[in-house]
Amino acid sequence: MLLQIHEPNQSPEPHAKPKGMAVGIDLGTTHSLIAIHENGAVRVITDKEGRRLHPSAVSYHDGKATVGHAAFNTTEHVITSAKRLMGRGTTAIDPVAVSTDILRYLKALAETDLKQPIAQAVITVPAYFDDAARSATKHAAEQAGFEILRLLNEPTAAALAYGLDNNTEGLYAIYDLGGGTFDISVLRFERGVFQVIATGGDTALGGDDLDAAIATSFLAHVHYTETLSQKDHQRLLQAARLVKENLSTQPSADMTLYLPPRDCSHRFMREDVEKLCLPFVERTLTHLKNVLQQAGVVSVDGIVLVGGATRMPLVRQKVEEFFGKAPLVNLNPDEVVAIGAALQADALTNGSDTLLLDVTPLSLGLETMGGLVEKIIYRNSPIPLAKAQEFTTYQDGQTAMSIHVLQGEREEARHCRSLAKFDLQEIPPLPAGAARILVTFTVDADGLLTVSAKEQTTGKSQRVEVKPTFGIAMEEMAQMLYESLEHGQQDMSERILIEARVEGQRVLEALKSALHKDSYLLEKSECSLIIEQETALKTAIAGTSRDAIHNAMEALEKACAPFVERRVNAAIQSALAGKKINDPDLEKMIHNALEPVQNLVSPPAKMLGF
Repeated sequence: MLLQIHEPNQSPEPHAKPKGMAVGIDLGTTHSLIAIHENGAVRVITDKEGRRLHPSAVSYHDGKATVGHAAFNTTEHVITSAKRLMGRGTTAIDPVAVSTDILRYLKALAETDLKQPIAQAVITVPAYFDDAARSATKHAAEQAGFEILRLLNEPTAAALAYGLDNNTEGLYAIYDLGGGTFDISVLRFERGVFQVIATGGDTALGGDDLDAAIATSFLAHVHYTETLSQKDHQRLLQAARLVKENLSTQPSADMTLYLPPRDCSHRFMREDVEKLCLPFVERTLTHLKNVLQQAGVVSVDGIVLVGGATRMPLVRQKVEEFFGKAPLVNLNPDEVVAIGAALQADALTNGSDTLLLDVTPLSLGLETMGGLVEKIIYRNSPIPLAKAQEFTTYQDGQTAMSIHVLQGEREEARHCRSLAKFDLQEIPPLPAGAARILVTFTVDADGLLTVSAKEQTTGKSQRVEVKPTFGIAMEEMAQMLYESLEHGQQDMSERILIEARVEGQRVLEALKSALHKDSYLLEKSECSLIIEQETALKTAIAGTSRDAIHNAMEALEKACAPFVERRVNAAIQSALAGKKINDPDLEKMIHNALEPVQNLVSPPAKMLGF
């Protein structure tokens, strides 16, 4: 039986009845498909004309949406490739609304074909979709009337289709070059368990870029310099896509198109188009190399090609050269993702012998003092999962804490994506480092994140479900991973220096607080030495040497050692005053008394400010 993982308090009743048939949907950039598992096989649902691929295109007129092939027959502005904008803010179109209309269209197709209502679905997303894009996709599906069983990574869906079809085992690479996105995943298949080992890719690289390159070349060849209308530009890209598809099976292809005010024509040779497309294919191989390195994989047992662009002989040739073996191509690359989604939908409703373990594509963490990132969940961690870490306050009497949730691989917050911010209030006004705040990150099976923070003494808590946020473009998100590899050594050096500065500043703040409260314990002969070492530490913090900061801290702590010892003794004496030696709460009293006086020499947990 399928081992299904449910969110807390959301497991179904033991004898709950199924809610009808569940479908699998490949919500693509260029085309979308919907499939159903029935009578032991998967069937891709067609429209009245028998077409299985439905353009992810929508036109609007008088508030009514026209979707799919029919959208191109209207005189209205046609919106395409909205998937590339999922999770991003835009003043031109609402990608969630466009995706909702596409999903409504697919739902209607399925209900007409199956002659019954369809409420449940597994919808695929690029493996490299961030949290905002996943949330946006889920929101669109809910608006279209679907109950989402799972958001499934596209390469994982393809692997599911191939694994069940061929009963394969071993380590496999899934190369997915779709219309608007590129994904690469490494999966291990073993006795019905599909475990994602690593994933990566580029949300702004796909077949659309190849079409655009061919279209630009066509305009140059026919010496066309006029400004194209949006409608004519779409016609140009459609013609370029047809050339690309024809050249997959022919050595040449003619492209003839009326562009006002004249007819334009040019014959493309396959080798010429391959030169245009080679830079994009080489970019995919760079991503491929990086993911394999991160996974620690030297060789794989097989390669699965997914996406219509992988029909190109150039793509297949380069992938085969890279791995030294021919990829698997026995399933339709346009349909394999929808097939996998339908299989997963059936598994989640009717049971299966397969266990699917996916991963989170990017690291998740918090901003700590100094603008650093403390990663809580690392990229390629299996999901669903929950991880918690304890944090503390930076200043004496701090009664609130700012929780800044980040996504990315760099060491500084300014280089990562901001997902959410919230404040935890009513923290007890304790000395710096004394409060204990437990922050928990929970990622569900769809890859969606919930963050909660709880102050351990009072039980005060706050939580946030990360919703779509509009800041950094998705292509910039992909770039973050490449930059983390390129700047990894430099980032770590800067992090070490910043951590030393933060710790040095903490020591200075602790010294200031100690002198303010207990200066009467300080002997006059010690003052000049402490002031001298305090000044030396301030100078070191202003510099760029981590070793100098550490040496200055050690010198200051050594100079303060007698003062610290007297503070500890005074705290113990105060705690013991009037108490019996056999008092059962004595140990706790001493601990509580010592905690405020130990910050100078005992660094607290990671610190968050307000």
